[in-house]
Amino acid sequence: MSSQMLDIPTTAIISTAPEQIASELGGEAVILNLATGMYYGLNEVGARVWELIQQPCTFDSILYNLLEEYDVQPDLCKQDLTKILVEMKEACLIEVSNEQTA
Repeated sequence: MSSQMLDIPTTAIISTAPEQIASELGGEAVILNLATGMYYGLNEVGARVWELIQQPCTFDSILYNLLEEYDVQPDLCKQDLTKILVEMKEACLIEVSNEQTA
């Protein structure tokens, strides 16, 4: 595990990477990275994040949705969301773009 926590700008556009397939299983999700052959499992909240990024959206919009749907402190939610998105990015499951289209 990396000792330095990467940061994802709140205005970054998050989208799924093209080389993967996913399936929902009882509120959780399983993702197969086709390029590496690796499987990844997501809990209920991770699966919700995955569902939200099926259409490219900003970090802020994902955070807003999670805060509306779950009883969680905003700072903790932002920290946990950053962590899961960094892990997904490192696993090549998502793409992060720092440019927004107007």
